[in-house]
Amino acid sequence: MLRKLLLSPALRPFLLILLLLVLWDVAIRLFRIPAYLIPPPWEVVKQLVAEWPRLLAESWKTTLATLGGFGLTIVIGIPIAMVIAYSRLVESYVYPLLVFSQSIPKVAIAPLFVVWFGFGIFPKVISAFLLGFFPVVVSTVMGFKSVEPDMLDLARSMGASRLQTFFKISLPQAMPAIFSGLKVSVTLAVVGAVVGEFVGSNSGIGYVLQVANGNFDLPLMFAALVVLSSIGVILFVAVDLIEHVMIPWHASQRHAN
Repeated sequence: MLRKLLLSPALRPFLLILLLLVLWDVAIRLFRIPAYLIPPPWEVVKQLVAEWPRLLAESWKTTLATLGGFGLTIVIGIPIAMVIAYSRLVESYVYPLLVFSQSIPKVAIAPLFVVWFGFGIFPKVISAFLLGFFPVVVSTVMGFKSVEPDMLDLARSMGASRLQTFFKISLPQAMPAIFSGLKVSVTLAVVGAVVGEFVGSNSGIGYVLQVANGNFDLPLMFAALVVLSSIGVILFVAVDLIEHVMIPWHASQRHAN
């Protein structure tokens, strides 16, 4: 029974984390790494417990900015991707510009958002949106372009309208690719929100990281990174659960069961 519990898929990530913590502690002791370079794991845990109320409050602000950017990604990115997928003319104009935009470092243009929109949450939302936008567009375009032409021809031969063909065939077939892009996007949106907090903010996990870095408080910095990673994992799992509910028929979801 204990062996079955330890080998449970739900516990495997926690067992791996525990193993990494042990290796982290052993490496510090073995190589005598000073605490000002890499803090011991128990110091990080102590700081995480001591600063938990503050970290929790700041994490909500980062999460809100992330969700705002991710929401914009869904509302804007998916419709644009659909237009690109169904119009070669639009694709020839818009797609190269999207690829070009990805070569611009977001850290370099993030200060402009502060100048344009001030020090509120909106610059962080925009940063999260810009980092999460491209994966959703690329995955959605590929999803709609990967629909079997034979299935579309069959639907037309049976008298289905364009709207019926879209909702019955094209959209369901593209959903796995769309969710793949969304899962990548939501983790990048977290990074984008933190980039916005680095540039101009007095709140959020990014701000805590800046303060900890300025004070050389490595345990607090590592604790903030743990919270930040947890936000990304929780949001990724949430999107994965939504995918499981919306497309339970897909092979990936059947294998997951």
